[in-house]
Amino acid sequence: QVSGGLLTITARAESFNGFAYTSARIRSLNRRDYTYGRMEARLKVPAGQGLWPAFWMLPSTSVYGGWASSGEIDILETVNAAAAAHGTIHYGSPWPNNVSSGGSVAGTWAGTFHTYAIEWEPDEIRWSVDGTQYYAASSATWFSSAAPANARAPFERAFHFLLNLAVGGNWPGNPNGSTPF
Repeated sequence: QVSGGLLTITARAESFNGFAYTSARIRSLNRRDYTYGRMEARLKVPAGQGLWPAFWMLPSTSVYGGWASSGEIDILETVNAAAAAHGTIHYGSPWPNNVSSGGSVAGTWAGTFHTYAIEWEPDEIRWSVDGTQYYAASSATWFSSAAPANARAPFERAFHFLLNLAVGGNWPGNPNGSTPF
């Protein structure tokens, strides 16, 4: 819903197509794709058992193969109590042989707006919250098994944004009676 200049993604405990919850995901694929630059969003995340809000990027074309050999950039993820903001890249080989690297910053992230960002350059990606950097990754560590001679792969191609609020999953676990919907 868009109201008062704000986009709100709402998770609901309701049955739909055999699932117990509904929510939303927004993608910029084939609308806006980006390679390098500062990517940021001012977000207010929820807290609750089983809630997994994310602001992230996927490759617009998977030239290096399936996930995660073509890469993934997680600008922000929180889970459950939102006591840490996480930034991660996924790369290497297709699942289940993929690898990831990332960092986290502890805090009380739920309920107030914060600016989550990456600064993405050809050989480095830096993560920050409210202007304070908390993690960096470099092309010296990432790779794609499909392009071993390309030191910048897979993070040298166009990516697009995703913004979603997942409910449940392997990281946060399932919602419970205390989960606010």
